[in-house]
Amino acid sequence: MAQSITNVGQRLRSLREQQGLSLRALAEQCGLSVNAISLIERGETSPTVSSLHQLATALGVAITTFFEDERDEAVVFTRPSARLRSEANGVVLESLGIGLRQQQLEPFLITIAPGAGNLDQAVTHAGEEFVHCLAGQIEYHIGERLFLLEVGSSLLFQASLPHCFCNPGEEPATLIMLFYAGASNHLVRALHMEAPRLGGT
Repeated sequence: MAQSITNVGQRLRSLREQQGLSLRALAEQCGLSVNAISLIERGETSPTVSSLHQLATALGVAITTFFEDERDEAVVFTRPSARLRSEANGVVLESLGIGLRQQQLEPFLITIAPGAGNLDQAVTHAGEEFVHCLAGQIEYHIGERLFLLEVGSSLLFQASLPHCFCNPGEEPATLIMLFYAGASNHLVRALHMEAPRLGGT
């Protein structure tokens, strides 16, 4: 079963309320409008990859936190039909694995429609990012550099550099995207946030 955009919104609202943040306070921290966040929480719109990064940074959590299904496993097996997903502006984001105990690696399958991307919303975040093109073409902007990824091409870079992507072709593009935050970054903060909920993200 694919996760609906409503579930992503419910997870966002839960995280916001757990931290005692109003819509306005979260908007001020992440740079999105109050209306945009409200629409996401109500399931009336789905966040873009850039918006997810902005929200995750503001809340001090990993981007995969929005897709969590409350598991705490040593091994996670995910069938294609069970991928948790979000879709916005021609970009489909599917989690390839979530629920590992103290998870630090965040794997996603990204499908980008022709002409779609996030060129107007370059993002930065903690850790490292790996991208591997499975189909089509993807233009990846990292800092001042431009890379054209074709089938089989890969990128590995420090995610603190501003980066964004788009599909310049006439066919959908697909890529594997891996985020690695490291034990000292926002995944540890997410674990600390889980403690009150489990004792009482």
